[in-house]
Amino acid sequence: MGRGDEHAAGGAVDAQVAATETGNAAAVSGAAAVTGYRGPAPETNTAPTVTVRVSSTGGATASEGGLANTGYIHEVSAGKLTVVQQLARHEPALWPHQVGVIPSRAQSFQHRIESGRLRMAVDDSATVVLSQVPAPAFLPAQVLTGMGGVGKTQLAADYARTAWAEGRLDILVWITASGRTPVVTGYAQAGYELCRADPDDPEQAAQTFLAWLTPKAGQRPCRWLVILDDVSDPDDLRGLWPPASSDGHTLVTTRRRDAVLGGEGRRMIEVGLFTEAEALAYLTASLSAHSRCESADQLTALVRDLGYLPLALAQAAAYLIDSGENAGDYRALLADRTTTLADTTPDRLPDDQALPLAAAWSLSLDRADTLRPAGLARPMLHLAALLDANGIPQGVLTSQPALDHLARQRVGAGNNPTGEPVTVSVRDAVGALRALHRLSLVDHIPDVSHPAVRVHQLIQRATRDTFSADQRDQFARTAGDALMAAWSDPERGNASSQALRVNTTALMTCALHALHEPDLHPILFRAGDSLGEAGQVIAAINHYRSLLGTTAHVLGDSHAATLAVRHSLSRWQGDAGDVSGAAHGAAKLLADRLKVLGPDHPDTLATRHNLAHWQGQSGETVGAAAAFAELLKDRLRVLGPDHLHTLNTRSALAHWQAQAGDAVGAAAATAELLKDCMRILGPHHPQSLAARNSLARWRGEAGDVAGAARATADLLQDRLRILGPDHPHTLSTRSGLARWQGQAGNITGAVTATSEVLEDCLRVLGPLHPLTIITRAHLARWRGEAGDSTGAVNELAEVLQDSLRVLGPHHQHTRFIRTTLAHWQARES
Repeated sequence: MGRGDEHAAGGAVDAQVAATETGNAAAVSGAAAVTGYRGPAPETNTAPTVTVRVSSTGGATASEGGLANTGYIHEVSAGKLTVVQQLARHEPALWPHQVGVIPSRAQSFQHRIESGRLRMAVDDSATVVLSQVPAPAFLPAQVLTGMGGVGKTQLAADYARTAWAEGRLDILVWITASGRTPVVTGYAQAGYELCRADPDDPEQAAQTFLAWLTPKAGQRPCRWLVILDDVSDPDDLRGLWPPASSDGHTLVTTRRRDAVLGGEGRRMIEVGLFTEAEALAYLTASLSAHSRCESADQLTALVRDLGYLPLALAQAAAYLIDSGENAGDYRALLADRTTTLADTTPDRLPDDQALPLAAAWSLSLDRADTLRPAGLARPMLHLAALLDANGIPQGVLTSQPALDHLARQRVGAGNNPTGEPVTVSVRDAVGALRALHRLSLVDHIPDVSHPAVRVHQLIQRATRDTFSADQRDQFARTAGDALMAAWSDPERGNASSQALRVNTTALMTCALHALHEPDLHPILFRAGDSLGEAGQVIAAINHYRSLLGTTAHVLGDSHAATLAVRHSLSRWQGDAGDVSGAAHGAAKLLADRLKVLGPDHPDTLATRHNLAHWQGQSGETVGAAAAFAELLKDRLRVLGPDHLHTLNTRSALAHWQAQAGDAVGAAAATAELLKDCMRILGPHHPQSLAARNSLARWRGEAGDVAGAARATADLLQDRLRILGPDHPHTLSTRSGLARWQGQAGNITGAVTATSEVLEDCLRVLGPLHPLTIITRAHLARWRGEAGDSTGAVNELAEVLQDSLRVLGPHHQHTRFIRTTLAHWQARES
């Protein structure tokens, strides 16, 4: 029934029509059935507004084109009346019922390991209840987390569709949870459809729905699943998590990895990349669906180039199909540094995707920058984008150059009163890494002996695409500075040095030109020398040969940096056994440096040092000693007596004195050198430790074997403390100590000690490192001295072949092994 009233308010009068509790109505043969209010609203001269309210009306049915009205359907004509229509009361939806739309299934959807993990996680939580484990063991929510593009939404949708199709659900609610408002709105819609919640009050309707989900004694069990897709901020779910239930489950997808998401019994499930097999199967199926057939080798290479990222593979497949290009062409486009990721995106995104790759990650980075310490996530990612995707030592990203970069580039930060950027601490830098980790932009692994950071190669590429040319060059040189700062001198571990070399290679790959201007960055020399010091002398030679080509091209043949690269190349050629080649290269370099730099330039003097060294290595020991004596005069005059290069020349002069037969004179000269090193450099400097090692050696060779053993034992303790047990210098000192033990008559002790050194050399350095090779030769010698001459001959023959293959016929180790083998062969005959 209808009722009209007029109310006065401050002189204005409005009119109200209400229709309530009207009962049911039915009509046939085209007639109208009305249980609401058909209108029109009454006109009045005193009411500026007429409000029609309809509530709790009965059902209405009509047939043969008739009208069924349970609300208010009168069209308002132009004029003074304003009508507010209220929704009619309705009954809750029958089960099973779905609220929200599940995203469509991706083309060529791949079932993957994570699908099984998800189902097991949900099933396990139900099993916990069935086995009567106490309620706190319920797992009210499974949280799928991972970087943007790994396929979290598709996994959740696949689970929802499967559970629905198998009849395991009574209620399914899908909500795109990109903010608090969509979550509340989605819950309110579910509350309206399922439990008569008032849609005009979304917050209250949402709470009504959550209360409805809570199990109640004596009530019919409801098997429900609520999916909150793409949660961007855990705070958006405060007070909105569905309740724990033995019959219901919540599934969340998010890029976030905040600790709060794993609280209160929730289970975090990390969603990773495709495996290579999954990626290849997906790409093959996507192309085959459009009658495209590609080389398996090219497709395998392409999935590797794309880092097995599902979203990247989907967009690559769409690009190939739309453009008609083949996988090889697409790989070339990816590798072209003049293009961006946007150039590899199809015009129309597949599978209802909303954003291309780079844009999806940009949103995550924006949010990461809002997390504490605010404004540091973006500049931190700028550095990480230039280094190794598979592992950046944390020490690189928390070094002083990195901290200075973060302070300069901080987003939205001001300066301190002096006008300088606000200082950034190591704690702040680690906080920036954690912010990136929480948004799944990097993987930060802090709780290991060597903390490291991993970042997907396409996130790196998308980040580099945002750089201007000046930024690219500036950030690249900063990354080089950070690597230099993290590289200990002396090196303390082979594993950490290897990681730094790999990161340098990554930096060279994406920004080599920037490392040449305005001058050659020292990280390029540090990486090459580290290879040689690790025993990878051939790799060091290849590094410097390649560097020589780019440096000569960019800076010119006569540039000081080009000459410096030639200097390093000559050094490692000689260490690889090509003594004559090294001497020849040093002689040519000396002529060029004399012409370009002059006779007294430190680099010219350094070339004379190297040339004299290779003279001695080629057998001209007397000539080498004379050359070093002349060089010492010039270095004293140009650099002074306390310069490190002058001290090095004194050490080399003593060495070649001893090689020429004057071990006593060499010991005396080295004793004086050690005093000066201790005074100038301190006891822990590598040059001081090297002088102690040389002094022990020359004293032993001069006849004081016991004194040499004692001095070497003392040196070993210091090298263990300063360098660590696995440093090559520490291992070499242990080998030297074993030598003096043997020469003092303790042959058994020498065999045991050398065997232990060899085990550690094999573990730390590998079988082909020069120190490993020479240690094998020393062990063969001591076993021969212990009575196994046949074993010594056999082992030395094997070691000689390895030394010839790895180090070459002219290397000093090869010459020593050949001489030692001849000695034992003669004793055998």
